[in-house]
Amino acid sequence: MSLMTLSGLSVHRGASAVLDGIDLTVGPGEFVGLLGPNGAGKTTLLRAAMGLLPARGTASLAGLAPMARARRAAYLPQGREIAWPMPVGAVVALGRIAHGEGAAPRDRAATEAAMAALGLTAIRNRDATSLSGGEQARVLIARALAQETPLLIADEPIAGLDPAAAIRVMALFSDLARQGRGVVAALHDLGLAARHCTRLVVLNRGRIAADGPPETVLTPELMACVFGIRARVTDAPEGPFLQVLGCLDG
Repeated sequence: MSLMTLSGLSVHRGASAVLDGIDLTVGPGEFVGLLGPNGAGKTTLLRAAMGLLPARGTASLAGLAPMARARRAAYLPQGREIAWPMPVGAVVALGRIAHGEGAAPRDRAATEAAMAALGLTAIRNRDATSLSGGEQARVLIARALAQETPLLIADEPIAGLDPAAAIRVMALFSDLARQGRGVVAALHDLGLAARHCTRLVVLNRGRIAADGPPETVLTPELMACVFGIRARVTDAPEGPFLQVLGCLDG
């Protein structure tokens, strides 16, 4: 069973290919970390997969009607600012719109569970626009969780979070995968990706440079070639441990 399938997905800006022939399938139980340097095409891939920008090739989610797509996949964009002067609980509850159930008990339960998972219950009545950037990020992650979709697609979900919050979000995504859902997240923290993701897909210049389990993907050779860094990966009781030793040019 596939939650998302991309076949020959390409995106061009003028004569330049931002994505070039991407083939990718994501199934239940996978937490896929989408890695790559700035400009590699990660955000473009996620947006094209959701049908949010013109692309060549096929993307299984892009062909769905908006409400049907919203029941299949929750999308958390890179931007984190909340523009609406609404209570935190009301913002999180917006994730239930796709289900069209109004104030049904299931909606309330999903909203409460999402807030609890992100540690937001105590501030449920606070104006979301008054929160810090990291707190707003957690509110928007909770909104995506409340959507209760088989697939969660998140663009840099832990950017701007403090270390403890980032670890909790990654552990939460791991739990979703263990429960049989799928998660695709664009990430820059290679260490957390190595520790929590079941699979890593590395983009470089619009193409997939590597795809597989963290221990086979994060080789010194790949990290030097794609990221321009010297790094070492060792096994630890908690999972792979990645240590960045420096830049190749420094």
